[in-house]
Amino acid sequence: MVALSENVKPCVVAIGGPTATGKTALSVALAHRFHAEVISADSMQIYRGLDIGTAKVTAEECCGIPHHLVDILDPASPFSVADFVAAADRCIRNITAADRLPLVVGGTGLYITSLLNGLDFAPEKGSQDVRAELERRAQTQGRESLYQELQQIDPEYAAMVHPNNLPRVIRALELYQTTGRRMSEQRKEARKAEPPYRSLCLCLGYHDRTLLYRRIDERVDRMLQMGILEEAYRVYENRDQYRTAAQAIGYKEFFPYFEGVMSLEDCLAKLKQASRNYAKRQLTWFRHQQDAVWLYVDELDGPSLEQRAATQISAFLQH
Repeated sequence: MVALSENVKPCVVAIGGPTATGKTALSVALAHRFHAEVISADSMQIYRGLDIGTAKVTAEECCGIPHHLVDILDPASPFSVADFVAAADRCIRNITAADRLPLVVGGTGLYITSLLNGLDFAPEKGSQDVRAELERRAQTQGRESLYQELQQIDPEYAAMVHPNNLPRVIRALELYQTTGRRMSEQRKEARKAEPPYRSLCLCLGYHDRTLLYRRIDERVDRMLQMGILEEAYRVYENRDQYRTAAQAIGYKEFFPYFEGVMSLEDCLAKLKQASRNYAKRQLTWFRHQQDAVWLYVDELDGPSLEQRAATQISAFLQH
């Protein structure tokens, strides 16, 4: 690669798409080809000790490729999209300064979109009292009531947030109650005049959706064999402190089993269904990613997935 001067935008390649599409293996292979380092765009892999349920990349899978923003926080620590954009930008600048290519890899579409579009989040002062009251309401009235309130206040942002994503729902309501500003308005105001990077976004998908769902089911079965129950129980025991993890797919589905109200088989089936639904939402999100290039894992004719991705990256870097 050619070293970049300070007045040239860094080149960034993102690899997104739904869970279980092989983003990790592909990114490591491409990192070897293009002298790159990986920046994780996964909202759960940032937490230490949450490995199986997050399908965190292992040392063996890394194959010597540096991976950034993995295992950086205790599970009790909050981490917002604004935190990710700031941390990922520092990684991109450092990786580029070392004459390497930053590969942003993960399934958290909000992270990738916010980073590539150049959202600059102005600091907003929150209110612990307001937040505590909203959390109390979620416990007494149910999280659905908070989501319905968000739909009334800010339907545009509510459409982007899953009803079970309680931390994000609470943050949006807290912002509105303390400042009178809607989260959708803040996000629009945060968008910079132009993106801070030259970027290429590759998205992985399947022509045959049933193949993706089969891979998701197989991943859940492997998680059980790897010991997900022990990890999920640790989250369950610390659910008041591990608030983000306690809402995450891969952990909360086992809580009824620990409470003795649902069988393990039913919890596994619930997890598989939740993971398939999440994959649908990921696909929908990345479909709206402007200028994304889709690569289909089950496309067997012609070059391999790695070769197709490498061709796109080579053309991108030559411009």
